[in-house]
Amino acid sequence: MDTAERLVESTRELLWERGYTGTSPRAIQERAGAGQGSMYHHFRGKQDLAVAAIRRTADDLRTRAAAELDGPGTGVERIAAYLRRDRDVLRGCPVGRLTQDPDVLADPALHAPVTETFDWLCGRLASILAESRATGELPAALDPDDTAAAVVATLQGGYVLARAAGSREPFDRAVRGAIGLLNAAKGAA
Repeated sequence: MDTAERLVESTRELLWERGYTGTSPRAIQERAGAGQGSMYHHFRGKQDLAVAAIRRTADDLRTRAAAELDGPGTGVERIAAYLRRDRDVLRGCPVGRLTQDPDVLADPALHAPVTETFDWLCGRLASILAESRATGELPAALDPDDTAAAVVATLQGGYVLARAAGSREPFDRAVRGAIGLLNAAKGAA
């Protein structure tokens, strides 16, 4: 791994652990095993490096989500596979956690990849739900956009509940509940 790559990967981990505000350039350099000159050779500063790290994290999240959402099965089965995917629940969502950082929310360059990721995820889920409605798997009364937002909110809320409890059980319950609601809607179609 070259220096620029080590800097990006170190920043990704530190952002997930500490957030933007709690991540100093010195901590990034120490974790990456890079000097200050190397960091500023590859990036204009902390913000530039953080944007690269957040974009990489967002791209990874979309790639992993697409693996289940574009996989085999009915729409409900694909969404269930996405919800059941193995995650480091107690660490929280590496993108969702950034929404709790006021410096990320205040900086359009840092905030953009976060917003783009959630927009993509809601849009992809809504598309699958609309397909499922069109094929008769889900009832015509189901609103794909509202339901997609509820699925994403359940997942993000599950992370918060799990972290608050210090246990993944609240997350697992939220996932089971969302899948149960989708299956109940499926049965009503």
